[in-house]
Amino acid sequence: MANHNLSRLTEDVKREISAALPEIKDKHVSGEIVSISRVEITSDLSYCKIYVSVLGSEAKTDAAVKALEKSAGFIVRRINARIKMRKMPRLIFLPDNSQEYYERITGILDTLNVRGGDTESSGDPDSGYDDERDDEIVDEDESEEEYEDGEEV
Repeated sequence: MANHNLSRLTEDVKREISAALPEIKDKHVSGEIVSISRVEITSDLSYCKIYVSVLGSEAKTDAAVKALEKSAGFIVRRINARIKMRKMPRLIFLPDNSQEYYERITGILDTLNVRGGDTESSGDPDSGYDDERDDEIVDEDESEEEYEDGEEV
């Protein structure tokens, strides 16, 4: 039960912080596309990690994190006014680097030429593609169509 309440509280805090972003007057927050990608609250409600992402460069994300740290008092008051909590956690703003991580992994996969459906069937046993298994799947689909009306077609 505690995990359910904590996850619900986490989503409520994320929603309230996201709603408060347009009201922050700092140019690094109001002039950029800032989003709260993830919020994590400790089980004893001592700390709340808020992962921030900004469309653009890493420098813009760092500037937005610093601006949000300066606006932490406003955000805490906003959360306290709307969510009843037994203890208000300390807000910790962190840059979300998941987009850079995604781009790095995608680049690695592109260099390996295994991303998505880029590898074509070459019949090569080292290619990782099994032509025979593909034929079996097609045969199974055709057999289902034969007995669709109870009779062979």
